[in-house]
Amino acid sequence: MAKVRAAGFRCTECGWTSPKWVGRCGECQAWGTVAELAGSAASSGLRARTSGVAPTRPARPVAEIAEQAVTRVATGLGEFDRVIGGGLVPGQVVLLAGEPGVGKSTLLLDVGHRFADRPDAGTVLYVSGEESVEQIGVRARRTGATSDRLLLADENDLATLLGHIEEHDPALVIVDSVQTIASADVDGRAGGMTQVVEVTQVLSRVAKSRRMPLLVIGQSTKDSSIAGPRALEHLVDTVLTFEGDRHTALRLLRAVKNRYGPADEIVCFEQADDGLREVLDPSDLFRENRERPVPGTCVTVTMEGRRPLLAEVQSLVAEAGSPNPRRGVSGLDSARVAMLVAVTERHGQLRLSERDVFVATVGGAKLSDPACDLAVCLALASSATGRPVPADVLALGEVALSGDIRKVPLLSPRVAEATRLGYRRILVPRAARSLLPPAPEGTTYTEVAHLENALGVLRRLTVVG
Repeated sequence: MAKVRAAGFRCTECGWTSPKWVGRCGECQAWGTVAELAGSAASSGLRARTSGVAPTRPARPVAEIAEQAVTRVATGLGEFDRVIGGGLVPGQVVLLAGEPGVGKSTLLLDVGHRFADRPDAGTVLYVSGEESVEQIGVRARRTGATSDRLLLADENDLATLLGHIEEHDPALVIVDSVQTIASADVDGRAGGMTQVVEVTQVLSRVAKSRRMPLLVIGQSTKDSSIAGPRALEHLVDTVLTFEGDRHTALRLLRAVKNRYGPADEIVCFEQADDGLREVLDPSDLFRENRERPVPGTCVTVTMEGRRPLLAEVQSLVAEAGSPNPRRGVSGLDSARVAMLVAVTERHGQLRLSERDVFVATVGGAKLSDPACDLAVCLALASSATGRPVPADVLALGEVALSGDIRKVPLLSPRVAEATRLGYRRILVPRAARSLLPPAPEGTTYTEVAHLENALGVLRRLTVVG
C-alpha cells in the first residue's frame, strides 16, 4: 500500500489538522493550540483499512416511513418550553451557553425543580462539576427550588456521573458544566477538545438510549462564543444562548440551533433576588409609559428572532458647550446613528452638526434592526424642533442615504404587535403597501416614501395631536 501524508497535528480549539506543527492555527487563528496526535494513524503514515459489515437495520425508502408525531414533555417553565419548541423531546440533548454570572445555573435549577415538581414526573438529577452540593443548596433555598425529587451531586468524573444515572434512573439530567467533566479513558485535560467531545458523545449516547432528556451547560469565551471545539455544537440537538447586560436585570434566552423546533425563537427573563422571573410581555421593558408625550422620543418595533418587541428611541439635541459638538450613542450602532443624523439634517433643514446630539434606547435594549431608522430620525427631528411625537404614533422603515424610506421584512407581525399595544397611527414605507394586513378599526397606516414626507407628517400630527 502506498504511503500517504496523514495529519499529525490538531488544534485543540477548533479541530483543524496539519501534517506539521505550526504555532498558529490556520482555521481559528489561535496561538499555541496545535498539538501532536498521539497513537494515531498519522504516526505510521499509513491509511487504515475499514471493512464493511452487515447493517443491523436496512435502509428504507422515505415514503414507507410513517410520519410520527413528536412527543414532548413540558418542563413547567413556560418561556423555556416556548424557546425549545413546546417542551423536551425524549432523548433530546440541549446545550445552554452564556457568559459567567448571567444565570445559566439558576435557570436550569429552576427548570429541574419545576420538572420534578409535576405530579407525573420522575427524578431529576442535577450534577455540578463547578460547585459543591452545599453551594447549590444555598441557591436552591434562595430561589425556592426545593422539590423532593430533585437530586444534587457534585462530580467531575464521567464514570461516576454515569453511575449516578444507573443508580437513580432519572427522567431528566442536568450537567453543569460539560467543560468540567473528564473521562479517564481518553487523554487531555478537562475542557480540552478531546475530553469535551468524548464526554458529550458518551452522555448523548446514554440520553438517547434511555430516551432521557439531557440539559448541558457550556462555558463561553470573552467574545460570547461557546468555549471548546465547534464539534460540541454539532453533537447536541439544541443550542441555546443566555444573554444579558450586567447593568440591567433583563436576560434573553435565544435558540441558535434546534432539531425539534424553531431555531430563531427568543424569550425574556428578569433577574430578581429570588431567581429568574418570566417576562411574558417584554415590550413594556423597552418603552416608557408617560401621561403625555415629550420631545425627542419615538417608538418602533424590532424583531428578535420571530418575536416582535416594541422599543423606544430617545434623542437629545442641545446647544454645544464647546467648539466641538459631542455625540453620544447608547444601545444603537454609533456609525449608523451618525449617518442618520446627517440624513436628518440634510432633508429636514435642521442644524445638527453644530449642536450636541445624544441618542439612546430605553431599558438597555440593543437595536441593530434597520427598521428602527425612521424612529431615530423622527426622534432627532422632534428633539431639535421641540415638537413631541404623539403617544399613539409608531414608525417603521429603513432610511437610505438618499432619504428614501425602504421596506423592512416581517412587516405584518410588527404592525400586529403595535396595534395590540394601542398604537393607532403607524408610519410605514410606501413600497410595502401590499404586505400590510387590513387595518383594525380605529387604526390608520400612513405610507411615506421619503424622509421629507415623514417629517411633514410629523408636523401635521403634532399640530393635530
